[in-house]
Amino acid sequence: MRSKVSVINKILSIVAFAAMFSPVFHIFTINVNAQQMTMSNKNMGKLTEDQKILHVLNRLGFGISPGDVERVKATGLQKYIEQQLNPDSINDSALAAKLKNFDVMDMETSEVFAKYPNPGALIRQLEGNGKRNNRQNAQNNQNNNDDSMMNDEKSQQEQRANQRERRQKLTALYQKYDLKPANQISIQVNASRIVRAVYSEKQLQEAMVDFWANHFNVYDRKAATRWYIPSYERDVLRKNALGNFKDLVVGTAKHPAMLFYLDNFQSTAENTNVNQNQQQKQRLERLMNNPRAKQRFIDNLKQRGMTDEQINQRFEQLKNGGANKKNRGGINENYARELMELHTLGVNGGYTQNDIKEVAKAFTGWTIFDARGYRKAAANMIKDVDQDRQLERQAKQFGISPNTESGSFIFADRLHDQGTKTVLGQKINEGGMKDGLKVIDILVSQPATAKFIARKLAVKFVNDNPSEELVNRVANAFQKSNGDIKTTLRAIFTSPEFFAPENYRAKIKTPFELLASSLRVLDADTNGSNGLVLLLRSMGEPLYGYQAPTGYPDTAEDWVNTGALLQRLNFAVALASNRIPQTKVDLKQFEAKNQSEILDKAIDKILNGEVSSGTKSTLLKQIEKPLIEPKLDDSLDDDDADDSAMMNGQNNRRNGRNQQAKLREPSGNPDVFKIVGLIIGSPEFQRQ
Repeated sequence: MRSKVSVINKILSIVAFAAMFSPVFHIFTINVNAQQMTMSNKNMGKLTEDQKILHVLNRLGFGISPGDVERVKATGLQKYIEQQLNPDSINDSALAAKLKNFDVMDMETSEVFAKYPNPGALIRQLEGNGKRNNRQNAQNNQNNNDDSMMNDEKSQQEQRANQRERRQKLTALYQKYDLKPANQISIQVNASRIVRAVYSEKQLQEAMVDFWANHFNVYDRKAATRWYIPSYERDVLRKNALGNFKDLVVGTAKHPAMLFYLDNFQSTAENTNVNQNQQQKQRLERLMNNPRAKQRFIDNLKQRGMTDEQINQRFEQLKNGGANKKNRGGINENYARELMELHTLGVNGGYTQNDIKEVAKAFTGWTIFDARGYRKAAANMIKDVDQDRQLERQAKQFGISPNTESGSFIFADRLHDQGTKTVLGQKINEGGMKDGLKVIDILVSQPATAKFIARKLAVKFVNDNPSEELVNRVANAFQKSNGDIKTTLRAIFTSPEFFAPENYRAKIKTPFELLASSLRVLDADTNGSNGLVLLLRSMGEPLYGYQAPTGYPDTAEDWVNTGALLQRLNFAVALASNRIPQTKVDLKQFEAKNQSEILDKAIDKILNGEVSSGTKSTLLKQIEKPLIEPKLDDSLDDDDADDSAMMNGQNNRRNGRNQQAKLREPSGNPDVFKIVGLIIGSPEFQRQ
């Protein structure tokens, strides 16, 4: 109760602030009434059968679409829940046609590396560093020139000319070899998830993919991580979304997306660096004692554009243990910490700092072959390189076949800490990769893990503050079933708390849930367009876009703020007025003789007739006021701006931060799309 009151107070302060700036924002003042209505639901008695169906459709999936209520009635509510718990029994063939254009989601990581290269890395691989060095030398000479102003202008002109030449060359390469810009990876990942959430009959599976994607969060803006996410979602999250929890933990631990995001691919036994440096010094001695080999090495570096000074620096680096000495080797504790704190035991799970160190040792040697293959896979294809000597050396270092696929998980035994480990008081000396697997066995079987997962699932499906009694019952189901996710969820869905009146419409939708449920309730025709992806980002939840390993939150307090609510209304108006490119809604079903009848129809079909008198009164008043002008934030980070500009052959880079992509002109009956937009933006629709 205390938490709900605090949310109400927060909404009141937000409304008071926002109302000064936007008359339309008055629609949200009744969010307080919606909260109060939810708290008073406890006095309304049991839910009706229709309310139970609506509750299941909202909580087990992404809301209702036309005909859903009738279909669930015909099937039977409990049978429908069981079908959702067993998605293999559901025919979802119609979804396949909607997904056919998301080619990246069906590719192996090595294919993604080659098809979606990083443009800057591609040009460097093809041209070497010569031009970059020449530009740097020119800049140094310019700095030494007295006439700096003239040289500044000349330097800027040369820089612009170089940029144009670079983009033209990249555009030609991408067209000739049918390459695609790397920023399309994230766009396809987001768009395909939207399409699945809107059209899949396996609604619970999609809801659980969303849940696990946040529980086992990775951040797609961290270097190579974005290239790994298609496989991560397909082969780990979706495959095991309703399977066994241990399989999820093992799958995420081994997957390159997690290994790269939390740096475990660089984690090696403490003595590994010493051995590697000794081997490297021996190789360097052999090279220096062989004049022909030394000259070939120097010639190779010169072909890559290096100067004599840089070549001498390279030899010094080799003598001192290599250019990347500070980044190579040593135990990295990042994954070990998050494995216990966020993936299994929880922050108060009873582990110590020493446990973290011991777990980190157990996962040394869990790494990635050619972890940054996106930098050169396309270049090697263009240059028709059959053998990559650098990869051959890496394969030899890891003790694996040089034919291993780039970007794939490997266990390198020679990088593994071979000593005995002690985790949570248990000795681990299984040897090799089995050390890490033993750690996972120990962690997933802990009562703390069962309770941590049970609480998170109860927050997801019941309310933001589930009772200890419910959490304990769900945790018991988790433990007795050895982490079976279906059994654990069934314990929630059959609990008295799940259908308790006070939990009906008691949760605020996340931006992703709001977007998907809006498209579903309006029976939208969409391909998960870039416009939707950008609107999702503006509402604060681009998928795999949360930098911290915690993932996006799932409680009302985290999503209720001025900017977020305004962005939700911005999305609602854009959708209802058909302004989002490649997304279409047909609102003819809501047309009527006057605004009052339109409102009644929309409330009946979108809110199932459940609206407070305060909300309806506010909606009637709001109809006479102007709507906000929806905007689509198309600002890009530098890398994505480069991608978009170069791949589209643009000669003038958009370097502004707040560029607005053009939405379409509004279409349809203005009274209808205004009312529908306001209802989508209303407090009642924000809740589930």
